[in-house]
Order: sequence, then C-alpha cells, then structure tokens
Amino acid sequence: MTDAAAKIRAKLEDEIKTIEFELNNELPKELMKARAHGDLSENAEYKYAKERQGFLSARLGQLKHRLADLSMLKLDNLPRDRAAYGSRVKLVDLKSQAEIVYTLVTAEESDVSKGMISTSSPIGRALLGRQAGDEVKVQTPAGVKEFEIVTLETIYDIG
Repeated sequence: MTDAAAKIRAKLEDEIKTIEFELNNELPKELMKARAHGDLSENAEYKYAKERQGFLSARLGQLKHRLADLSMLKLDNLPRDRAAYGSRVKLVDLKSQAEIVYTLVTAEESDVSKGMISTSSPIGRALLGRQAGDEVKVQTPAGVKEFEIVTLETIYDIG
C-alpha cells in the first residue's frame, strides 16, 4: 500500500470511528432527552436528532463503501500507457489555448487549487484511459470543454 493510500485509509477510519461514536453514544442520549419533553410531533430537538441520525447512518455507509473500494485499488493493475490514478496530464484547452496540468487522485486527495483532481470528477472521468494526443470533450457546469492531452506521465513515470 502506498503512503497516500495509507493516509486515506487512516482518514476514513478516523471519520468512521467519530461517526460510530456519535451514533452509538451521543445521539441516543439526545433522543432520550428529546423524548422526555413529551409530544414528539412538534419536538424540534427530537426531529433534529432523528435527521442527524439518518444523515450519519448514510455517511457511515458511504465511508465504509469508500474504504472497501480503496482496499481493492491495486496499483500493479494500473495501465502504463494510459491515464489512470496517479497520472499527471498536461492539457490544452482547445478554445482558449490555455495549458493546464492535472494529477489524477482519489476524492479524498483532491485539491483543485494544487491541480489534483479526483478520478470521479467530470474531467477526471473523461481523462481515464486516454493517451497523449487524444482529444477529450467534458461536460462541466460551465458548459462543454474540449481539451487535447499534450503529455501524459503515469504513476510509473513519476514514481
């Protein structure tokens, strides 16, 4: 497992522990306290605690799913000649001729200000499996963008 994967795993596990503690310890106390106030149909504290419980349960499911996905990430299986996790891709915006460099990372590692975009983002998904010289059309919130991949360095090249 790479250092990045280990850090992501630790971050996910910490958030899971925090959520499980709140779900199993803090929220039951809040629900009991809210129930003690009587009529639950107009009890804002009870309603909030139940909504929070639903949100945390959903988030816990997402985190556990993400942790399972991470454990299946096999860096040995990444292509050596196409864009994948860890690749650094230099693009040219075909409309503005602006050059952009992105590194493809997991959602947990993404930081657009540093050029690190998630493989699950619209641009990240469009780049996966592409090679230098390929043209890519991406539907973004700002409209359709067209890029050409100028250079591609895979995780093996960057090492």
